[in-house]
Amino acid sequence: MDLLDNVIQPYAWGSRTALAELLGQPTPSATCQAELWMGAHPGAPSRVRRGTEGRSLLELIRAAPERELGGAVASRFGGELPFLFKVLAAESPLSLQTHPSLAQAREGYARENALGLALSAPHRNYKDPNHKPELTCALTPFDALCGFRRADETLALFDSLGLESLAPLLAPLRESPDARGVARMFEALMTWPRERRGALVSEVTEACAVGAGREGRFREELRQAVRLGELYPGDPGVVGALMLNLVRLQPGEAIYLPAGNLHAYLGGVAVELMANSDNVLRGGCTPKHVDVPELLRVLDFQCGPVRTLVAIPGQDSESVYPTPAEEFRLSRFELRPGLAPRPERRGPEILLCAEGSARLSLAGETLALPRGASVFVSAAEGAYTLEGDGLVFRATSGL
Repeated sequence: MDLLDNVIQPYAWGSRTALAELLGQPTPSATCQAELWMGAHPGAPSRVRRGTEGRSLLELIRAAPERELGGAVASRFGGELPFLFKVLAAESPLSLQTHPSLAQAREGYARENALGLALSAPHRNYKDPNHKPELTCALTPFDALCGFRRADETLALFDSLGLESLAPLLAPLRESPDARGVARMFEALMTWPRERRGALVSEVTEACAVGAGREGRFREELRQAVRLGELYPGDPGVVGALMLNLVRLQPGEAIYLPAGNLHAYLGGVAVELMANSDNVLRGGCTPKHVDVPELLRVLDFQCGPVRTLVAIPGQDSESVYPTPAEEFRLSRFELRPGLAPRPERRGPEILLCAEGSARLSLAGETLALPRGASVFVSAAEGAYTLEGDGLVFRATSGL
């Protein structure tokens, strides 16, 4: 078992307190701290100290994939750790975004390689040939936009704004109040004439501000749109955000995002577990590259409410968040004095102490896990015991 030294991504939307407090560092931090990456992604692999030399977890696994991952995981995922574990701290909203399917990622990655695009090119869509289903579990109250709302509810929201100028945009949805109409409306928005976008977004934002000031069914959705409009004036993603479900997760609640789901995290702290990828296709509310044709090709326009996940109690004090993903499985242990779970091994694992403190005992060795500490447990190791008083998340393969 190896304690991890993890990379913090300093994205502009991050917090200057949340991750620093988690890791026991001075606050506020010198820069925004957005994501703590735990894993072996080539872009920012964790580091371990095994023996006398430090090395990256990526190097460790590639040197002996069957030992570190186990035969089944190494064979199924090409000798790579199949998941990436994160703590996300959003002080400001993230961009509207989606992730490709595995087939789309492989095709897009090969296509952009053939075009000679550097992996660091700002207009590149595919950074690796992998898909990125993800599970997000709240550590604090956490707001997100997730998936397209039911068509009739989207019509009701836009009609509440009382803007006759929206008639051409809403026409496809009135004609076909289903996924097909949602797709046509969103395409019309994303291809709205550039010279008229500023006026459209400004008019919608002003109407949202009026609506947010009075009691009504969509008051919170309108309030969030005003916030986005202030941050990204003239960005059609501000209007597109009004087509999505607004979700507030309480601590311990989670959402699963499959390929093609359009979403944006608005604020809060959460753990994320995903396939080992950094592929993002953006749809707005960002200064970064937006490839509209590729976005429309990848998006899933099925509409309806969001299913919130809670952990299902399992064996030996472990509670599991069920998803269909092969790459990952997220579970949690609420440790209390007198409890000493000994979970069944599932190949390579990363454990994170999110609250309190824990101890991991394995083969006569005990490792302290204070709040914010994380550890990689090789598949070659036997069963371990957890003890302490706190909350520990466990990331494993979904096989």
